[in-house]
Amino acid sequence: MGYELVDVEYVKEGPNWYLRLYIDKEGGISIDDCVAVNDATEPIIDKLDPIESAYIFEVSSPGLDRPIKTERDYQRSLGKKIEISLFAQQGGSKQHIGVLKEKREGAVVIEENGKTVEIEEKNIAGARLAIEF
Repeated sequence: MGYELVDVEYVKEGPNWYLRLYIDKEGGISIDDCVAVNDATEPIIDKLDPIESAYIFEVSSPGLDRPIKTERDYQRSLGKKIEISLFAQQGGSKQHIGVLKEKREGAVVIEENGKTVEIEEKNIAGARLAIEF
């Protein structure tokens, strides 16, 4: 359909389980895009019935603070401000915010507060675009 599948999550929020597809395309996602993907995928998911328990199905945009997971995500985010959460502290913190300078095999390089910081990929719990107001 011309959309990129950015992420899939199956999470419990309050009493309900949610199956969410996050989609994107060049120029961004509209409500109509979400409806089109929902209408195309929901019948297939219902037929396959991969999840036995009840859940709410949603199709959404990845949002302004889009997660960075794949090599393509990192390449698309070069030069942009990102937030990185770590499994363990590095440089006294488990959170680092800076401009993505480089993504190389096994490591991410950001500029944080005027300093170059290299973070091993295996230590990254999560990364996403930083929201600036």
